[in-house]
Amino acid sequence: MRWMKWNCGIRTLPIALLACAIAAPAAGQETTPAMLAAAAKEGKVVWYSSIDVKVSELIAKAFRADYPNIQIEVERSGSERVFQRINQEYQSGIKNVDVVNSSDASHFIYWKQQKWLAAHTPPDVKRYPAQFKDAEGYYAGWRATLSVMGYNTTLVPAKDAPTGYLDLLDPKWKGKLVKSHPGYSGTSLTGTYAIVKALGWDYLEKLSKQGVQQLQSTTATPKSIASGERAVMVDGNEYNMFIEIDAKSPVAIIYPKEGTPFVTSPTAIFAEAPHPNAARVLQNFLYTAKVQQLAVNEGGTRSLHPDVKDPPGRTPLAQIKILPDDPATMLPLVADIKKRYTALFGN
Repeated sequence: MRWMKWNCGIRTLPIALLACAIAAPAAGQETTPAMLAAAAKEGKVVWYSSIDVKVSELIAKAFRADYPNIQIEVERSGSERVFQRINQEYQSGIKNVDVVNSSDASHFIYWKQQKWLAAHTPPDVKRYPAQFKDAEGYYAGWRATLSVMGYNTTLVPAKDAPTGYLDLLDPKWKGKLVKSHPGYSGTSLTGTYAIVKALGWDYLEKLSKQGVQQLQSTTATPKSIASGERAVMVDGNEYNMFIEIDAKSPVAIIYPKEGTPFVTSPTAIFAEAPHPNAARVLQNFLYTAKVQQLAVNEGGTRSLHPDVKDPPGRTPLAQIKILPDDPATMLPLVADIKKRYTALFGN
């Protein structure tokens, strides 16, 4: 992209500042008055996100309260659908998305390779651990979640509940399990890959013979056990389980003894975003301690922000055996993972 050249350090008139904000948004990190003025002129920001609808609505409401002159349009879908949609749009010359959030961190590696992303580091991200942000500033972990197991406490007494993945191969669970599909959900893809690394494809082949109900998203599986449709959940978002527990649903979380997949979920700005200044305002907003704490308290996510605290009663990450995600290694294997999984479990 060719930017107009302005001597932004010398010009002091508001109109010149506005021109600088529009001409070179990648240079701005802080949310400045000039950036806000340019964002208000753009009028809106489009956010593609894989986070649960309830949480995305909370974030959007908070953004509108802080920035009433910028309309926020949220397009929510599963991570793999978000990825497919953006790729299809770009191949067709459609530039609609400003900011993207996905639970499949490998997407951001791919988009960066395609040179589709804009470098931008929100002020709060400068304090994040290095492993949770791109070294060149193209993306950073906005949220994290765990892909947990769970069960319906009405249907399954605590003493009989499974304690890990291998327990699910017991014949007593046949026809009682629910799992999300890695062809739709980024959390499921990341979690399934972690399970494969830990237990191998042989495990999933055995699990597929257990009559596992397939749902698209890791936001849907907690609802399945909450309703009693299925008794035990193979995988689901930890934050959706917190939401169900807060709603007094009869569910309990299981952190598998073999390890619980840890899923980072970055955000990034697209280089050809139609609302580049509003995109940077939103990106900065998403990483503030206020918004991060809101997502943790009301949405049940895990935050990478150093100032954000987990609510009382939540199991600390330090007490959970973690299976870390590995997006760089997973990226070239994604198509094969989806193909092999679908061959076992169906679409």
